[in-house]
Amino acid sequence: MNLKASNLNKTLQPIDVARGLPNEHYVDQSVFDEEKQAVLFDNWVGIGIKADVPNEGDVFPVEFAGMPLLVVRENLNTVKVYQNTCRHRGMILIQEPGNVRGTIRCPYHSWCYGLDGELRSTPHAGGPGHNLDPSIDRETLGLIEIDSYIYREVIFVNISGKAPNFTKYAEKLIERWAEHDQPLFHGGIESAFPFDVACNWKLAVENYCESYHLPWIHPGLNSYSRLEDHYHIEERGNFSGQGTKVYRQIEAKDGLRFPDFEGLSEFWNKGAEYVAFFPNVLFAAQRDHAYAIILLPQGPNRTIERNEIFYSFNPEEKPEFSELIKENAKLWKGVLAEDIFVVEGMQKGRSGIHFDGGKFAPVMDSPTFLFHEWIALKVEEARISAKNK
Repeated sequence: MNLKASNLNKTLQPIDVARGLPNEHYVDQSVFDEEKQAVLFDNWVGIGIKADVPNEGDVFPVEFAGMPLLVVRENLNTVKVYQNTCRHRGMILIQEPGNVRGTIRCPYHSWCYGLDGELRSTPHAGGPGHNLDPSIDRETLGLIEIDSYIYREVIFVNISGKAPNFTKYAEKLIERWAEHDQPLFHGGIESAFPFDVACNWKLAVENYCESYHLPWIHPGLNSYSRLEDHYHIEERGNFSGQGTKVYRQIEAKDGLRFPDFEGLSEFWNKGAEYVAFFPNVLFAAQRDHAYAIILLPQGPNRTIERNEIFYSFNPEEKPEFSELIKENAKLWKGVLAEDIFVVEGMQKGRSGIHFDGGKFAPVMDSPTFLFHEWIALKVEEARISAKNK
């Protein structure tokens, strides 16, 4: 707990009189640590995608806000997430992505774990040549599994285990996009492009929530998907964002287009939606492809954004779309990169000691306000819980 907790009273007022989160929520390490527990670890956060571990035995280490995690493909149908820490002396088990061929071996004293997390061997633990010791109960010393769930190909975890089960947590979004509950196929290496951004992770969420900035930041996009063609998406306490009524498919010179997802209603012929699923995953649902942006906080003023694009078909089975996939990735990389100077500029602005969190424009900023409100409520709930212990 901070020696001096930030004052969130103004953020929890109605939007017409509210102010945004105080500066310290963007620049202060102690507040970052407070949010790490209350906002990130106590809720469902995205840490990667299923395509990170395509084959049995694949492992993918992730450090999420300082927490060492290990994504493991146990078998064809099962992906698990463990704390990436040996139960012996706390050594990091896996440093780089790869395939372990069935055994996760600690590089320090060679304790070995199966893909199921069970402790399998403890060489010389009872002395040279003696691998057993009566005090070492292998059944209770397996890897610590972290609650996980895969939704729209994103691997979510609840690190503290305090959140409701994922399907309950995401119930409203799952219901809203029920038509899109279909297989998604990653577009391959061209469809994955990370950004290393000098901003607090929340600013990326805030920017994504709203369409207000389109005319000035995305003039190309705004040329056909204008500000007046957009609408707010608001689900208090869960997600917010914006949609468009004039989505335009990318098309090759010969008229080739990506195949649509099956059975979509007429709305999706020209409609598309872009949602910030609290706290750290930004989703897009469109008729012919989807994407996810996973925000990996690196500290108060640095964020890794993983941008991943998915399709309704397996690109390996339809090579005729390979060039269009590259063009689509180029298009989205350009659009999303246009936001970088904005979020980095807002980060610099948060060092202005007289900035009061900002005044919301009630008509245009309501999706962003809902995110600020959610953050403030989660932090306040954690403070109250800590006081009552």
